[in-house]
Amino acid sequence: MQEDAAPMSVPLIPHTSCRVLISDLCALAETYLEPQQVKILFDAYLFGAEAHQDQRRRSGEAFIFHPVAVAYILAQMRMDGPTLCAAILHDVIEDTDYAPDDITQLFGEEVTHLVDGVSKLTRMPFETREEAQAANFRKMILAMSRDIRVIIIKLADRLHNMRTIAYMKPASQLRIARETLDIYALIAGRLGVNAIRSELEDLSFAVLYPKRYRIIAHQANRHTQRRQDTLATIQDAISQRLMQQGMPDAEVARSDRHCYGIYRKMREKKRQSHNGNSVGSFSQVIKACRFRIVVKDVAGCYQALGVVHNLYKPITEQFRDYIAIPRINGYQSLHTGLFGPQGLHVAIQIRSQAMQEIADMGIASRGLYRLHDVTADSCTQVTQQRAIDWLQSLLEMQQSAGNSQEFLEHVKMDLFPNEVYVFTPKGKILQLPKGATALDFAYAVHTDVGNHCMAVKVDHDYVTLDTILESGQTVEVIMDQETKPTPRRLNQVITARARSQIRVFLRNQERADATALGTRLLNTELARYHLVLDQFNDEDQIKIAEACEVENLEQLLVEVGLGNRIVSLVAHQIAKELQLLPPNLQELENIPSVTLADNHNASHPLMIKGTEGMMVQFARCCRPIPGDDIVGFISAGRGITIHRTVCKNVKDFRQPSTKYLAVAWEEHVEGEFLVDIWVDVTNRVGVLATVATALTRMGVNIDNVTNENRDGFSSTLCLSIAVHNRQHLASVIRHLRRLEVVTKIYRQR
Repeated sequence: MQEDAAPMSVPLIPHTSCRVLISDLCALAETYLEPQQVKILFDAYLFGAEAHQDQRRRSGEAFIFHPVAVAYILAQMRMDGPTLCAAILHDVIEDTDYAPDDITQLFGEEVTHLVDGVSKLTRMPFETREEAQAANFRKMILAMSRDIRVIIIKLADRLHNMRTIAYMKPASQLRIARETLDIYALIAGRLGVNAIRSELEDLSFAVLYPKRYRIIAHQANRHTQRRQDTLATIQDAISQRLMQQGMPDAEVARSDRHCYGIYRKMREKKRQSHNGNSVGSFSQVIKACRFRIVVKDVAGCYQALGVVHNLYKPITEQFRDYIAIPRINGYQSLHTGLFGPQGLHVAIQIRSQAMQEIADMGIASRGLYRLHDVTADSCTQVTQQRAIDWLQSLLEMQQSAGNSQEFLEHVKMDLFPNEVYVFTPKGKILQLPKGATALDFAYAVHTDVGNHCMAVKVDHDYVTLDTILESGQTVEVIMDQETKPTPRRLNQVITARARSQIRVFLRNQERADATALGTRLLNTELARYHLVLDQFNDEDQIKIAEACEVENLEQLLVEVGLGNRIVSLVAHQIAKELQLLPPNLQELENIPSVTLADNHNASHPLMIKGTEGMMVQFARCCRPIPGDDIVGFISAGRGITIHRTVCKNVKDFRQPSTKYLAVAWEEHVEGEFLVDIWVDVTNRVGVLATVATALTRMGVNIDNVTNENRDGFSSTLCLSIAVHNRQHLASVIRHLRRLEVVTKIYRQR
């Protein structure tokens, strides 16, 4: 199929498209609500109609028909009275002059909180549409964490907007459909509201890829018509066998995939194949005959499973017990595959009546949105607990996210449709998204476990931290309090929780490192004025903060450490503010800039000891090690990068500049430093092993190695090795020169 992205001109998905009247809504609400609640619902309609009386939708109809239609969708889900009232009023705060207090006076605080949670942040200034979208989403999630009904209203609102999207401009159609598919459909799936999820997916799919949608819809319809007789035969056979086994109340129905579900499965087939097709084969995806069996209770589920396994031969590897281990959204069912008549593949889902309702409506099922309901049955409690756990994780992510856009990124990552089940050493089951790594598991156990994770065992064998986990594995985390997260670990996790916690640690660590570096830099520069930070009292610190236009002295130190402020100018400003400027430096007062290059040959360079943290980095281009002549390069927001003075990237460091800083090695430098060496060797079998063995005997770790063939007789090994200083490097080079296979060795310049 060719790629296409033209917006559709008319809705293509069958749904209730006729205008919903308030009489229709009240008639439906009367079937399950008290008369007084229906009266309040009608009052909300009158209030909303008056508030929106001069407003019209793009279709030309009165605006009030939209909130009534949203409320009708929720009434079909048998939501409570306050939710229906909030649905009718959900655009009042956002689109009219009425304030939240006006709604509270008439309908109470409960309705107001729901309306406010759904309303956008229209009155706040944002630089970009993406920033506004992220902030609105963050606000909605926070409201949802207090009351799950907020997101249910928003899903119904988005569903009706998608049903009427044909009246939008083409660009708006594409933007709204993409947002719906990437966020709202996934949230609906995460909360188990699959009836809404599937329609949102198909509506979005039809807008984004109309040609693909039409082809798949047409092919699926043709395929179903061709197999009508076979499907009816299998359905009758299953029903009769269930009846013979004493289960006359069991309901057997066909369960077909929706169009986007077929397309998604085709993409999965493509990823799993190696033949390079544009997408997986339609026939591969649609070949299975899908049936759903609904019985009275859990015991009946397992009884029905035995019946169908006796009727048709089961496909062992396709059996899944989601009753014993529910999916992450609380979904419960038995899945099995069978060899049917004429060699057909028959897929069966078996669930109880309660499970069926939850499979369709998830957290929006009758009463489930009332979290912590102690009267709920076991099936309901599972779904409620999963919703509570997810909301708690969202709150944790919200609190740790740096901004709204980062939070939205975390939530998107968290909305994976598939999951794996792994065990702790004590037998506790943890659910993780498909593709989760061993390090993701550590963070799922506890933040401290992830932060101090040194190694991981999977089924008693050590594995790397980025090893992808599979269902059924037992995972054990080995901790070390000295082990801490590094930026590299962001590439070893996929879950939003893990990425969020790593970023929180790195931000805190970055601030601490920046403060420490800023303190050292400023003290070094203040020495020119015979000053030191410790001598400043509270009053002095306030003066300094005001003069430098920062909140406090710590913030100033962070700015200096990050390289956002020129340390020499800050020191000069401090001395001037405190009227401590020495006479011989008074002339600097009228000079607009003081360069750090002036400081390069100063008697007080910044001393590097190798433990400065994230704010002091060592350049990869020249790999400085203790003993080398070095210079510091300041980058705004990144701190200091240490280069060798002979590095071609800093050849102008002796010229006046605010980018360079005088630095020198401490007498006793800690740790190991990477250095690149080139080793010319003769071409023979095992030459790399010979060099590696020699380095191992010297206790030298190899970080990276590449091989460049020069000719048929020789090649060059490019080695990144860890050494303590220049003396250590010289010793390593001497030992390698003694090897018979080595013809030349030198350090990269």
